[in-house]
Formats: sequence, structure tokens, C-alpha cells
Amino acid sequence: MPTAADLLADYRPGNSFFFASPHATLLAQGTLAVLPRSEGANELQTLPERAARLLAQLKQPGQSLPMLVGAVPFDPMQPAQLVVPLETRKLGPLSFTQSERQWRPMGSRIDMEAVPAPEVYVEGVNKALGRLRAGELDKIVLARTLRLTSPQPINLQQLLHNLAIHNTHGYTFAVDLTKGQTSKENKTLIGASPELLVARTGRVVVVNPLAGSTPRSADPEEDVRRSQALLQSPKDLREHALVIEAVAEALRPYCDPLHVPATPSLVQTSTMWHLSTEIRGELIDPSISSLALAVALHPTPAVCGSPTELAREAIKDIEPFDRGFYTGLVGWCDASGDGEWIITIRCAVGDNQSLDLYAGAGVVAESSAEAELQETSAKFRTMLHAMGLNQES
Repeated sequence: MPTAADLLADYRPGNSFFFASPHATLLAQGTLAVLPRSEGANELQTLPERAARLLAQLKQPGQSLPMLVGAVPFDPMQPAQLVVPLETRKLGPLSFTQSERQWRPMGSRIDMEAVPAPEVYVEGVNKALGRLRAGELDKIVLARTLRLTSPQPINLQQLLHNLAIHNTHGYTFAVDLTKGQTSKENKTLIGASPELLVARTGRVVVVNPLAGSTPRSADPEEDVRRSQALLQSPKDLREHALVIEAVAEALRPYCDPLHVPATPSLVQTSTMWHLSTEIRGELIDPSISSLALAVALHPTPAVCGSPTELAREAIKDIEPFDRGFYTGLVGWCDASGDGEWIITIRCAVGDNQSLDLYAGAGVVAESSAEAELQETSAKFRTMLHAMGLNQES
């Protein structure tokens, strides 16, 4: 009897989409169709309509519902990478035997370059703090990257396995970025995100924003102290409240009732504590797909800032790189509209020679640039540990 771990073992870079959630594991292979690009400037705006049209065309009586899988970028003007696979296998959540759970080293020397350099990132945060304290913005999320290069091939299949065994309560993913692209480079988006943007099952909608974070500690007592301090941090609670208010406002036109808890709870990963609020609702119109809901929510202040457009422009001004699919979306949507979409964080884009890692931090007026730098360093550890690297970043 095949298991979810078998799906992970069957993943192959360049021809597969892998997506593991706390509830199910999905492996899609081959390409039946590629979602065509928009004829207009704003790719994101027409995405749900184009997706629904493609899935309706491929729907066949008596056969399983066609499914769209892939990734959506941060920038609404950039094209999504979404395909209908030839074959889809879906099983329960990942679990591992003792032998399967063993972490395996990547086995090669890795060179690392920070873009921007840490001191330049601090300058960028201080520039943003000037705008925040002048009242131009309520929040902005600023990111930085690490370029990892290796003289030996990087085993992306092994990297995905290493991420998955430490992330069974989150979302582990790998997306082929070459389908329908003019470039012949085989790029893969790979990561282990803790953050669900939206899941739709029938009329039931679940959204789970995270905002407000602190690094974990190897000392159990200190780890508990940090988690409790996060729950009481005025800076982090304000940052979280900005996100929850924006997400609830975006969902209200689609859901009635909509339940929004009054206070956040804690979510932990192997490297971070996060403030979390799980919002639940019921769709007013059952024809609204999970992808349409994801587009309505994207980007949340958790990955962009507030007000959204001003924060997005400030990000373009301050960050010296293109985010691409980082802080975008990864997930799936079937022809019934059901699906699951996560926020693309704790991730990297690359091939078997190099990886670009991404990490960001939410900045509000009470923030300090050095603390935000330390937060990004802590967030890099998810990918660095999976690579077998323990260097400071």
C-alpha cells in the first residue's frame, strides 16, 4: 500500500509538483496544459477567470476533476507558473518510519553571498523606519537573499526530503518553474512554509495569517520565555493586528458568517515562534474558488505591508532584487473550486548548482533595524539547516 512518504520519494525535479500539508500530500507529474498568460498588464487580476476557463475546458464526464497546480509571484504584473498535470496522486499527511526520518547531509561545500549585505539591509530598514515614523506607512516587510553556490551538484530531491522530515506540521513544497517559459534553465521553487493563506473545502474557508515572530532557543526554559514574551510584545501584537484586520476586511464580502478570534495564539517551527490567528468562514457564493479567494487576499500585510500599494512601492525602492515567487503563493485548485494556497516563505529558487534563499521581516514604527536583521537570519535557518549549513547569515 503506497504511503505519503512514497510520494515524496517519487518526486523528481523538473517534472513534478510536490505539496504536503498537515492534512494531505500531493504529487503531480507531467503537463497536460499550461495556464496561458493574460493579454493585459495585470496578470493577477484575471488569474481566477483564466484558471476557471481552462479547468472547465479540460473537465470530462466520469473522470476525476482536473487540477491546477503551481506558483503565483509577489508582483501582480508578473506571470504565474500554473499547470494542469497529466497525473495527480493524493494521500494522507506525511509520516515517516525511523529510518525514513533520518536527516541526510547534502554532501558538498557551499559558498554563500548575502544580497544585500547585512549592513545595507540595516540601512534599508532605517530608511523604511523614517517613512513609518513620518506616518507614510503603517507597516512594511523588507527581505534579503542569500546566494548559495556549490562546485558539486545540489540534490534538490534530498533537500526536499530534509525539509519535509522537520516540517510535518507545516507545508513543504517544490514547484517546477520551467513550464511555458522561454528560458531553458531548469529552475525549482522549493521550501517549507508555516503559513496557510487560504483553504477551501466546499463552502468552508480557513485562513491562517502569521505575523510577529521570534527565534527559537535550544534551551527549553529560554524557549518558553521567548514564546511568552512574543504573546505580550506590543510591537508584535500591533504588527499582527494590522494583518488580521486587513485579511478579515478582504474576506467579509465573500464569507458569512466569518469568525475572527479576538487574540492570537502561538505557532512553532523548528526555528521560529509566530503569532497566529485562524480565521474561519462560510462562502456566500459557492462558485468562488480557492484561487479567487487567494487572489483577493494577496498580498497580505504579513508579506507586503500596509497600506498595500504604498508598501509595495517602498519595497521596490528599497530592496535591491526582484522577489519573483518569494512572498507569492504556492498551491492547487481543482475544477470544483476546492484547494489550498500557502504563502511562499522559508524558500529558495535554484537549480543543481545554485540556490537563492529569501527571508523577510515585518517593520513597524517600533522596530529596530538590528532586530529585523536578526529575525531574517533566524528565518534563513530553515533552508540552511536542510542544506546541512550552520553558518551565520
